[in-house]
Amino acid sequence: MRKKDDTPKAVALQYRRGQDRAPRVTARGRGALAEKILALAREHRIPVQQDRELLDALYRLEINEEIPEELYRVVAEILAFVYRMNKLKGA
Repeated sequence: MRKKDDTPKAVALQYRRGQDRAPRVTARGRGALAEKILALAREHRIPVQQDRELLDALYRLEINEEIPEELYRVVAEILAFVYRMNKLKGA
């Protein structure tokens, strides 16, 4: 039986409407680096989505790599949520 890996992981995405074809990975890390990514997100009030399956899929991508088409829908839902939150906050 394989032991569950409890080491924290994080992936940051960026999507610039009108410039990017698809969201791309801008940062990823495990352990202390993941904690730093999450701390920066909190510091800049960037919403964090916790989805282990999505995280595992995104973590396989390289830095600056666009997300694959099969993840477009789920990432689009997250980005729509982020845009709504930003609009509510007046950002």
